[in-house]
Amino acid sequence: MPDGCIWRIWLARKRYRMSGAMKRSPITLLFLGLVGLTLVTATIRAHQAAPEKVSGQGKLRFRVKYRSEHLPAEAQKVLKQAHGGFTVDRRGGKGETYFALPGAGILQISADLGSVKLLPTDAAMKDTNMHNAMLWSANKETYLTFPGNAVNKVFTTTLDGKLVNTLSAPTADTDLGNQTANDYFKAKGPFIPTDVEYLNGMFYIPTGYSKLDYVLTAKVTAGANFSATWNKLAFGGRGTGVGQLGTGHGVTIPQGKKRIDISDRPNSEIDRFTPDGKYLETVALPKGSFPCDTFYDGKYMVVGALHGPDRTKGAPIYILENDKVVSTIMAKEELGLANFQHIHNAIMRKVGKKLYVIAQAWNPGDFAILEQVD
Repeated sequence: MPDGCIWRIWLARKRYRMSGAMKRSPITLLFLGLVGLTLVTATIRAHQAAPEKVSGQGKLRFRVKYRSEHLPAEAQKVLKQAHGGFTVDRRGGKGETYFALPGAGILQISADLGSVKLLPTDAAMKDTNMHNAMLWSANKETYLTFPGNAVNKVFTTTLDGKLVNTLSAPTADTDLGNQTANDYFKAKGPFIPTDVEYLNGMFYIPTGYSKLDYVLTAKVTAGANFSATWNKLAFGGRGTGVGQLGTGHGVTIPQGKKRIDISDRPNSEIDRFTPDGKYLETVALPKGSFPCDTFYDGKYMVVGALHGPDRTKGAPIYILENDKVVSTIMAKEELGLANFQHIHNAIMRKVGKKLYVIAQAWNPGDFAILEQVD
């Protein structure tokens, strides 16, 4: 029994003994007993925590571990503008996660997820939006690459934030290996990169925020003489046909595979291509889910969605196994994360024996780390 409750019962009995107004009787004793029981019940209820909020199914259920207060003060000030995504350093002994916020710059989440720090960020990148993030290695060097959707450029930095290359928009004279894409830039259409991936010396860059909606490619040479130049390969294109895109938003190359996965938002699907742009297959998601991007961790694929089938409940985070949804996390409805009406990016990390999901909301921007429930 809590100490405070014992004290209240003792005090009630003392007051009773000191009072000569009533005689001891079974009824009076019963009254005192009920008073004590009421005090015990009230005290126990006061000490009970509210039920834990959990979302997901089976062994893939999650609770909130960290909220936006986990970020540096500079990042918290601009978090409402968040409109990007995460990338993870998967090299042995590493495990840091990187992303960027306009007005703050590049941020690094520690491998154990316990801390977040700001990195020095070039002025050309710091105050504009980095729509996603990608970490890659070549020629014994490791880089971060960010699509600057608002400034029509793709930026590449070292892991400590030093800018090493800026890929600007194709010009009217650039040959992209596709007449539709060539004509688009000849007509001065805007280059709006929404994501970027690297494979075998090539950047793959979707442009779903523009009417073009092709995946463009650029040849990349890493090292001391870093360079990135446009390549004669473009695929996709706006439409509803096989291999076409409604809004090609995110691009992912699964670990150990030579396959290009494009998140097709309004069509609620993930379209897969070979590295030379040939259509392979489509993974269907629940209609109305608007997938923003995919992230692979072992046997799981994580998909953050801009909308869910029921928009009154906020957007879901889907976890798939063998291309089938096995868990749906509802951050707003079930975890109480009010700003997560739209999820712009979500990734999975394994720390120790537990899985974690790092998620970013959009409009307004927000941040959270979710922890797997035992």
